[in-house]
Amino acid sequence: MNTTRHCLATDLKNNPELIAKYKKYHQPGNGFPAVAKSIRDAGIIEMEIYLIENRLFMIMEVDDSFNPAIKAKADEANTEVQKWETLMWQFQQALPWAKAGEKWLPMEQIFKLTEQP
Repeated sequence: MNTTRHCLATDLKNNPELIAKYKKYHQPGNGFPAVAKSIRDAGIIEMEIYLIENRLFMIMEVDDSFNPAIKAKADEANTEVQKWETLMWQFQQALPWAKAGEKWLPMEQIFKLTEQP
């Protein structure tokens, strides 16, 4: 099975109390089970989120079945995912250069050790 890595970024509102609440929602057992299921069902094998100050960085390892457009459409139709997204938007804010409606934006890979001489 082939896997591909996707790296994305977004920001949290720069408020220590909101950031602490956001982190708590992402501790094991505190998320919505339906959201984790939707992630796995979309072909996402692993997802990690890292935080520095109020900047979030997400790494997704996906299999060949992953299709972002299909995942987005499935998420729109999933009530629990929509509840989660609405809840998370209380903590998140778009990156300064994001277009209307954009949240997590893909990052450009600029270095890979295995490609270096």
